[in-house]
Amino acid sequence: MTSRTVVVLPGGQNGPAAPLPMFAGDAAERRDARAIRVWWDEPDRPLTLTEPERGDWVRPQAERALAGVDGEVLLIGKSLGSYAAPLAADRAIPAIWLTPVLTSPWVVDGLRRARAPFLLVGGTADSLWDSALARELTPHVLEVPDADHGMYVPGRLAASTEVLGQVATAVEDFLDQVVWR
Repeated sequence: MTSRTVVVLPGGQNGPAAPLPMFAGDAAERRDARAIRVWWDEPDRPLTLTEPERGDWVRPQAERALAGVDGEVLLIGKSLGSYAAPLAADRAIPAIWLTPVLTSPWVVDGLRRARAPFLLVGGTADSLWDSALARELTPHVLEVPDADHGMYVPGRLAASTEVLGQVATAVEDFLDQVVWR
């Protein structure tokens, strides 16, 4: 059996135990990956970072999580975690980007340079999502109509939990059919 590791990078709030990154990491663990779930240094700092500061703040924390990891590696990043896209590109690491910041030149440049497959997950009501750009960057896209940056949709909460199920299924399919087939 090959050794597999998934590094889960959270968004700017809530950490890696928030539902989206948690379920994505769980999907990798169910496929025999060891999970490294990153909690940001200075958890309140992401709320004060400017756009130009985010990449330089995220990258060293992602690099620390990857230090000493060998075998097959997968990165999962939620929102702020997508600022690790250039690192994934530099190291040819497959990735899952949950509500990536597609308005950031830093993130988009990393995605354009990617040499490994990646899945993009976003919603049409998220101001940081760009449907056309997502489809230009990768054939692996899950776009949910009316979902916001937290992948919540209007209406009862049950509808948003159904979206979480769609995301989990897309992640599992991507792992089974693309990354670890």
